[in-house]
Amino acid sequence: MIPLAGGKYFAALDVPAQKVSRMVTEVTVRGDSVLLYMPAAGSRYAARLDSVRRELNGVWTQAGVKSSVRLLHSPMPSVTGQGTRLAPPYREEEVVFNNPTARLNFAGMLTIPAGPGPFPAVVMVSDLGAQDRDGTMGNYHLMGSLADYLTRRGVAVLRYDDRGVGQSGGSTSTATTAMLVSDVQAALNFLRARLEININRIGVLGHGEGANVALLAASQPLPPAFVVSLAGYGLPGEQTLLQQLVDEQRARKVAPLEIQAAYERLRTMYDIIRQTNPPQALAIVSNMLRQDQPTLEPLAAQAAAAQLLTPWRRYFLAFDPLAELDQVHCPVLLLGGTDDAEAPADLHLAALEKELKSVNHNVTVKRLPGVNHLFQPSKTEWTLMNGEMKPLFSPVAQETIREWLVGLEVKK
Repeated sequence: MIPLAGGKYFAALDVPAQKVSRMVTEVTVRGDSVLLYMPAAGSRYAARLDSVRRELNGVWTQAGVKSSVRLLHSPMPSVTGQGTRLAPPYREEEVVFNNPTARLNFAGMLTIPAGPGPFPAVVMVSDLGAQDRDGTMGNYHLMGSLADYLTRRGVAVLRYDDRGVGQSGGSTSTATTAMLVSDVQAALNFLRARLEININRIGVLGHGEGANVALLAASQPLPPAFVVSLAGYGLPGEQTLLQQLVDEQRARKVAPLEIQAAYERLRTMYDIIRQTNPPQALAIVSNMLRQDQPTLEPLAAQAAAAQLLTPWRRYFLAFDPLAELDQVHCPVLLLGGTDDAEAPADLHLAALEKELKSVNHNVTVKRLPGVNHLFQPSKTEWTLMNGEMKPLFSPVAQETIREWLVGLEVKK
């Protein structure tokens, strides 16, 4: 057994037959004695390590019943190897649905639990920028891993490639936050036409900007049955982007006076983008960029300025995520991590909570310790695979979402 940083060990309990996955397991090691404790199951396993045979021999205790158990070591499959993915215990279907408002087709994946159904379902919506259906960032798949977790537990999931990604039409840079609502509405209608889906229990789960899109969809006619917000933005768009600049420079330990100067410079640039017409803004912003970087060529400055003048950015700078929340009456789960540097919970989650609870009595709010903007737990809880720590979606967040969805079903 190899210890993690700080001398601790990582363990998790999986029992597929009982739909148990990543159950929190506490590990105590003293010499060759190993104690595993699963608080949620009221179980413990006291064993001795045979380092030659690479196995644990001990006694499993649960509900007063004791059983002899031998655990054998098995190497983890390589995440980079080919053909290591096992078929999941649910149906996967490549789908295409149409957004008639935008005249665009979207490609995605619908995962349906085993059994006849009809099942509750969620549409997943990604954060800022063009992302694929899995929310892929390196070897981390935010949407894909959460979709797998929920589908294994009885919830159908539709996730799709953003505009301009994969086989989906359009362009993310030309689509405003408000325009993305029609994509969600098209996805909801696609699910409403499926026999396997419970038409009364279709919700939207969004991450970051996707959470704001989900809440906007809930304020429109034919709203979703529920909304799950993962690190949704609660401050106006311009304030959000400026705060991200400050937090980033503080993390880099830039001097306070330099941070203030960069803040004022960027705020001026954003005011120009918002308040002048595109041709004028392009010329002014290009000039500002060349003043900041004297070696920047004119064409390169214009290209960089154009990236700051997309329809999406012009809209997002003026976007107020609280403006239409008084029209949201469906159940809402607001989740945020205490280590979120992109949308700090004490600012964004607090703002969404205050506004929603003033008009909606079915709002649940959870702050998750140690969870960042990508809903990853602290690195000490990551998966050890091939000698490397691999990022994973917070098990606590996954279970919080599942429990809340089950609670909605019980209430009905």
